[in-house]
Amino acid sequence: MTGKVKQQRQGDLGKQPRNGEVTILVSFLSSLSEPFMTALSNSSWSLLPPSFFLIGIPGLEEIQHWIALPLGTLYLFALVGNVTILSIIWTDPSLHQPMYIFLAMLSGIDLVLASSTAPKTLAVLLVGAHEIGYTVCLIQMFFIHAFSSMESGVLVAMALDRYVAICHPLRHSTILHPGVIGRIGMAVLLRGLGLLLPFPILLGRLIFCQATVIDHVYCEHMAVIKLACSETTINQTYGLVVALLVVGLDVLAIGFSYALILQAVLKIPGVEARLKAFNTCGSHICVILVFYVPGMFSFLTHRFGHHVPHHVHVLLATLYLLVPPALNPIVYGVKTGQIRQRVLKVFYIKG
Repeated sequence: MTGKVKQQRQGDLGKQPRNGEVTILVSFLSSLSEPFMTALSNSSWSLLPPSFFLIGIPGLEEIQHWIALPLGTLYLFALVGNVTILSIIWTDPSLHQPMYIFLAMLSGIDLVLASSTAPKTLAVLLVGAHEIGYTVCLIQMFFIHAFSSMESGVLVAMALDRYVAICHPLRHSTILHPGVIGRIGMAVLLRGLGLLLPFPILLGRLIFCQATVIDHVYCEHMAVIKLACSETTINQTYGLVVALLVVGLDVLAIGFSYALILQAVLKIPGVEARLKAFNTCGSHICVILVFYVPGMFSFLTHRFGHHVPHHVHVLLATLYLLVPPALNPIVYGVKTGQIRQRVLKVFYIKG
């Protein structure tokens, strides 16, 4: 009996090291896997990226469905006006000239720019469709900023066209022939895509924690960056450099072109001849003011106007993307005789 007890105890003692080894092994594997699982759950590259919640216009939630009405009207004007401009230029061979080709580029960009913002904005304000997927948010942000850069580039190209038309009128068609116009359009496209492609790539390396509520009606770059709980210095610096590079260089180029235009106009004898020459730039100047003034005001108030209420920031940023596409066709329709005559002719035939 005593021998059996001793044998049993010896067997139990022999088993204890094995159980202890298993316990130690499990604890060791758990300690190894815990940091990996934590990093995987926090990583923005996980299989289930977070979605965002667009709050709309902060502080004006009760009346934002009324604000949607003028925004929807602007979007409707942008669609009808720019489609009309494109169809008129496309169907009239006499308008296949540099000025009108650049205008067609501007109308196409305005259509994309307005359509990248307005549908989701109206859905948020009218029917409460606040949620937007992570990937969709990045795509919307890329389109908004890339095509804003393209529009600025087209305005520079239009300033170049006005300079050649006034300062070198006899060589206008020789200098700005279709090959040159195509290369200018390609350069504008590639610049917009190349400078803004790092935006979603840099955002992809950020870690987004619990906060996924965007105080905006669309996915604006800085609004998304503020949600990250990792270091965002690179994102903010690159965004500021791109904004200053695009707007700064384009404004300088436009200003230099108009300085040369003004110098050439002042050399023309006769006040009426000077006014007639400078009047050909009227539409372009109006479009420049419509695009850059609200954009610069929105940019400066967003970066430095910390005392400005947030709903003012949101409204300015939204109007900046809808007002130029809505007004550009009206400006060119009123100021440009050939387009105005074609529009009136269409309505006259329908009447």
